[in-house]
Amino acid sequence: MAKADSARFLQDLHELRRIGAFKTGVHRPTYSPQDMESRRWLMQRMEEVGLEASIDGIGNVFGRHKGAGPHLLVGSHIESQNEAGWLDGALGVVAGLALARAGLPVDVCAFADEEGHFEGGFLGSRSIIGELSDEEIDRSRNRTDGTPLRDALKAAGLEGLPRMRIDPARYRGFFEMHIEQGTQLERTGLRIGVVSGIVAIWQWRLLVEGQQDHAGGTTMAERRDAGLTAVRLLAAIDAEFPRFCGERSTWTTGRIALEPGAPSIIPGRADVLFQFRDVSMDRLREMEAGLRRLVQESNRRERCETTLISVAKATPALCDEGMMRALSAAAEALAPGAWQVMPSGAGHDAQYLAKVMPAAMLFVPSIGGVSHHWAEDTKEEDLALGIEVLVEGAARFLAGSN
Repeated sequence: MAKADSARFLQDLHELRRIGAFKTGVHRPTYSPQDMESRRWLMQRMEEVGLEASIDGIGNVFGRHKGAGPHLLVGSHIESQNEAGWLDGALGVVAGLALARAGLPVDVCAFADEEGHFEGGFLGSRSIIGELSDEEIDRSRNRTDGTPLRDALKAAGLEGLPRMRIDPARYRGFFEMHIEQGTQLERTGLRIGVVSGIVAIWQWRLLVEGQQDHAGGTTMAERRDAGLTAVRLLAAIDAEFPRFCGERSTWTTGRIALEPGAPSIIPGRADVLFQFRDVSMDRLREMEAGLRRLVQESNRRERCETTLISVAKATPALCDEGMMRALSAAAEALAPGAWQVMPSGAGHDAQYLAKVMPAAMLFVPSIGGVSHHWAEDTKEEDLALGIEVLVEGAARFLAGSN
C-alpha cells in the first residue's frame, strides 16, 4: 500500500506559503506576480516528483504522470483571495504532489482562478473540460479593477499559449483535498470529512425601482424609497426562508447598491445581489419558488416595484459512491470514529471535473471555521492525517477499480 510522506507534504505547504506571504496568510490574486511565482514553484516541484510539467494559456499548471495507468487526476488551485488564507486551494494541489511522491499514478493540476478574481470564475477547471469559450475570455474583466482578462494573460506571459483540454477516458476519477471552511468538524470533535456532494449556487439580482427625490422636501407619505423596500424585502426573505430551506441551506445578500447613493437624496433605485445554496435540486427549486412568492408579495404591498432576475443556476455535484467508500474505509482505518460524511457548502473545482469523470473530496477541519481571511489555519496533525487518508483512500480506490 502506498504511504504518504507527511513531513515532506507539510514542508511543501510551508514553502508555498512564503510566496505572497501576508501576515499569517497569503496574497496571491490570479495572474499577479505572486501568483505566477507560485505557478513556477509548482512546476519545479512537479518535475522533482517525476511529473511532466506544463502551463497552458489560461494559467493551468499541469503535471502529467509518465507511466502506465489507470490514472487519477488530483488538484485544486493556488491563487488566493485578497489578503486571505494559506491553505484554501493550495492544500489540494500540494496533496497531489504527495500522491505522486507516494508512487501513485496521478496527474496533478492547479486550476486557474477558482477564486473568481475575473468575471465568470472557475476559469481553469471550466477551460480544461471545454466549457470556457474564447468569447467569454474576450468579455471577462477583473472584478476589482476592470482589467480585461486578455490583458492580464498577456502581462502574465500566457498570451498565445494553447489551452489544455483533458481526456476523461484517461482517468478513473478526480480527488480534491480541501479545508472545510466551516465549523462542522471542529464542533463535533472530528478530524476528517468525506464529502457527499458540492452545493449549487443560484445567483439573483433584485432591482427595485422607486423615485429619486429630496430628503427634506418630500414627506414620508409621498416617498417611494427603493432602499427601504429592498431592506424590507430582504428581511422578509430572512424570516420566511427557514420555513422551507434544508438543514445546510444558506442564503446571502452580497451587495446592496443604492442610486444615487447620496445622504440627502431618497434612493430611486436599489440593485441587490442575492444568492442561495443547497446540495439538493428539489430544495433549490423550493427556495426559488419561495423567493418568487416573496417578491410578488412585496410588489403587492410596497410603493416600489421589484424585478427578480436570474443571474446563474448551477447544478449540485454529487460525489462518486465508489470513491467515497474508499475514502471512508481509509478514514476508519487511520482515524476510527473521528470522521463523518458531509456536504460541501462552498463551490470547488471538483464540481466541474465531476461533469466529465467521477469525483470526490476530502475535508480537514478549519480552526474556528475561518477562511477567505489571513487568519485561516488548520492544525498540522490534522493536515498530516488528511494526506495519509487521501493517499490510502486513493490507493484503495485504484485497487478496487482494477
